[in-house]
Amino acid sequence: MQVNGNAMQSIWYDGSVDAVQIIDQTLLPHELKIVALLSLEDACHAISHMQVRGAPLIGVTAAYGVYLAMRNNAEPLSEVLAQLLATRPTAVNLRWALERCRNTLDALPIEQRSPAALRLAQEIEQEDVAICAAIGEHGAGVLRTLWQEKQGSQDRLNVLTHCNAGALATVDWGTALSVIYKAAGDVPLHVWVDETRPRNQGASLTCWELAQHGIDHTLIVDNAGGHLMQNQRVDVCVVGSDRTTANGDVCNKIGTYLKALAAQASDIPFYVALPVSSIDFELASGGDIPIEERSAREITHIQGVDDTGITRSVRLTGEQTTVCNPGFDVTPAKLVTGLITEAGVIAANAPAIASLKP
Repeated sequence: MQVNGNAMQSIWYDGSVDAVQIIDQTLLPHELKIVALLSLEDACHAISHMQVRGAPLIGVTAAYGVYLAMRNNAEPLSEVLAQLLATRPTAVNLRWALERCRNTLDALPIEQRSPAALRLAQEIEQEDVAICAAIGEHGAGVLRTLWQEKQGSQDRLNVLTHCNAGALATVDWGTALSVIYKAAGDVPLHVWVDETRPRNQGASLTCWELAQHGIDHTLIVDNAGGHLMQNQRVDVCVVGSDRTTANGDVCNKIGTYLKALAAQASDIPFYVALPVSSIDFELASGGDIPIEERSAREITHIQGVDDTGITRSVRLTGEQTTVCNPGFDVTPAKLVTGLITEAGVIAANAPAIASLKP
């Protein structure tokens, strides 16, 4: 991704200090801070406290967390994997990356585990960059086709997205935003950005990314999407996925399901961009996905920068307010127009998904 005109990843290994560097996403868009992960505990904290977030990036961070653990003590592999697995329950890439680590490291002699873990983490990192670039290329074809249909009657293609499925959710490029980045050279685009309460990843992260890339965008409250679709101001929805099941049900940030319903009612295509590693081939349907329940404070309080430039947290609700804060919801496959993967655009159904199984 572009940051102040320079290329940057969301995570990388710095061999000069033997540390894993990340962008602390909890501070964006007000402060760009690079944080060094030096231990397993640092990696777990980064994932659980959402300094890194997005299913692909969580998986890469977990792989690096295994390396950081093996560097200090290469023996208790099962304990390390269990500790990382417990950080976030919904995104399947976490389990996928840890299984790769187990398969690679379990049979190795103790003294070989640390360098092997580093090589594997770097391999997963670079795979993610290539995969997301391919997702973008396939998705850009979808947007180009839509633009060919629309350009006679309007001056731009309007895309609605939810949460942040950009480079900040991956190592680079992103999933849903990769589609936008790859199409931007050929298609005049405007992006409607859902704020994505309660953590406001759309407002804080997606708007920041799109501004860095010079892509026209407008921030809206989460509940405005249906109104815009109803009034023909959205041409296509493109979102990401934290876990997609064998039948095509899509688990993504809370609020995605409502956008899919509005899109169906307004006859607007609804696409999901995701790597194959975000598909859980073992789960039959979305009803089996564990939905993470987040802290009540995410809803009762909001953080921002005041007029003096100081970051503050303020309470929005009364102290006795009861809160329910599911982090994700499930969009049934029947509401999904297509899945945009590194292997191409496929239908959201069991036969198509089975064809991608490794």
